[in-house]
Amino acid sequence: MKLRALLSFCLFFACTIAIAQTTKVYHVKSPDGKIDLMVSVGKTIEWSVKHGDTEVILPSEVSLTLGDGMVFGDDVKVKDAKPSSGNQVVNTPLYKKDKVSDNYNQLTLTFRNDYGMIFRAYDDGVAYRFVTSKAYEITIANEEANFNFKDDYQAYLPFVNDYRHHDKFNTSFEALYDKLNISAIKKDTLAFMPVLVDLGNGKKAALLEGDLQDYPGMYLTPGTTGHNLHGVFANYPTREELSNINYVVDERADYIAKTKGIHSFPWRVVVISTEDRQLANNDMMRRLAEPSKIADLSWIKPGKVAWDWWNDWNISHVDFRAGINVPTYKYYIDFAAANKLEYIIIDEGWSDDHDLNKTKLDIQQIVDYGKQKGVGVILWSTWYAITRDADGLFAKFAQMGVKGFKIDFIDRDDQKMVTSLYDLAEKAAKNHLLVDYHGMYKPSGLMTTWPNVINCEGVKGMENEKWGVKDHPGYDVSIPFIRMMAGPMDYTPGAMRNATKESIRPINSNPMAQGTRCHQLAMYTIFEAPLQMLSDNPTAYMKEQESTNFIAAVPTVFDETVALDGKVGEFVSIARRKGTTWYAGSMSNWTPRETTIDLSFLGDGTYKAIIFEDGINADRDATDYVKKEITVTSKDKLKVQLASGGGWAARFEKQ
Repeated sequence: MKLRALLSFCLFFACTIAIAQTTKVYHVKSPDGKIDLMVSVGKTIEWSVKHGDTEVILPSEVSLTLGDGMVFGDDVKVKDAKPSSGNQVVNTPLYKKDKVSDNYNQLTLTFRNDYGMIFRAYDDGVAYRFVTSKAYEITIANEEANFNFKDDYQAYLPFVNDYRHHDKFNTSFEALYDKLNISAIKKDTLAFMPVLVDLGNGKKAALLEGDLQDYPGMYLTPGTTGHNLHGVFANYPTREELSNINYVVDERADYIAKTKGIHSFPWRVVVISTEDRQLANNDMMRRLAEPSKIADLSWIKPGKVAWDWWNDWNISHVDFRAGINVPTYKYYIDFAAANKLEYIIIDEGWSDDHDLNKTKLDIQQIVDYGKQKGVGVILWSTWYAITRDADGLFAKFAQMGVKGFKIDFIDRDDQKMVTSLYDLAEKAAKNHLLVDYHGMYKPSGLMTTWPNVINCEGVKGMENEKWGVKDHPGYDVSIPFIRMMAGPMDYTPGAMRNATKESIRPINSNPMAQGTRCHQLAMYTIFEAPLQMLSDNPTAYMKEQESTNFIAAVPTVFDETVALDGKVGEFVSIARRKGTTWYAGSMSNWTPRETTIDLSFLGDGTYKAIIFEDGINADRDATDYVKKEITVTSKDKLKVQLASGGGWAARFEKQ
């Protein structure tokens, strides 16, 4: 072994220790030495994690059980243990920053029976994955994934609450977070990821999965002993049927996946933070994902979208009947062009829900009009409808000049669906089409591998306020620390009818949103979304042109991100830079508060700050705000008063 490699081994990995005759222990330490990932290999495979003196994960057993009964993780014999490290800076277009540091230490263990495991330690977390090298297809009957905790910690969990067609794995992946002790989690419930665990003393552990391909997504449920969260996976669907516009599962096999014998399985990930704001600017999913399969990204144009469905096509002061018709969409295009928005979406209703060739609207006329105005058109489809003939439909509509598809009612993450979404992304890319997935699980690396997937839902977004929810402001200041760690999210912000906790009520055609106007404006900086919606109707935006101007000026991808401050479920403050201009936002839950925005992120020079802040009467009229312009430098600190459900938004232009 070369001297450099030997020194690297000694620095990063403890020597293999014989605990018993058949057990070996390996250590993988983070580059800064604060995280210690320990792997015990013998009768079983167990992993554990420490951060300083904190036991993050206690020894937890992992394995893969094959269809023929073989268990990868039973009576394990190590053939090779190879330490390595990585330290590179990766260019990241279409992201919240233009570069990401990928610095880690790694251990690759190769076992008898043609399988192995890779363990990585970063300064902000750890990850492991199984790899196989069989010469034939393998069936995975089940995976054992465990996260054992030392104490009965509190956790933030989004539970599956939508068992469509009596299948517990049919879900829209939309739920508020329940904050409860691990021991209080009901045994028959499933939480979808990411999940956040409060370790005490300011530390938290986020549980995620990365590079999810050709494999079912992981849910978490309480284990049978100790303070355990245990992985659960949907079995492969064997019989499905159409239920309205949702394609649901009636029967599942006795295995979770069939894969090629040479295969890398998803990463199991724990991100560790010492203060909450670190969670709001984490790059773990970007690091762990398979790199882009699209060489030329020049045709992928991020931007903002005038959207029709949330506002129920309810424009006014026009001389035509508003609805799903050509004049209405020309009106949306005119609005988008006037405000320099890149796209409009034509949502449900333009075609037969099951056959996109049966159109009810002159799509070509609308696309041509949009082209004249410099506005692209994106079409809505169910997953079922587009998969009837994805190659033909993508080619047809791309030829017409359509820019992309919003594909909806996915509502599953079994292996068949996960594989389908990667396949659809590839087929769309061949036709230079963007994709926005709805009814979608967390992206977990998909948007890195196929960056034409320009956004994903997987969030209980603003549409839910059309029929009422309990606490959206509290959720709004939770998802930047939890769901957004998995990737961008199509929350669909932009409500101009803003409501207090007392005045909110569900209205379909003129929907309201909980919290203040500035709470909504702040979302355009805080929520990551390369394709970002303006969800209210153009008439409302034109009446509120001052707010619209601010929204329209916020980019959807950035060169730099700084998480300023925050506490999960209470408030969040984030700043992002595009070129020399900075954008910042802050939001609160229903509790009014004062926070400080430290402008040290600005760097040298003076800046003109255009600021929108809650008005003095925003606690009674949530539309109340004040706009002001001041000159600032990086030495300034701004005191910000956030109303109940409040917000603050600013743009800093270098002078």
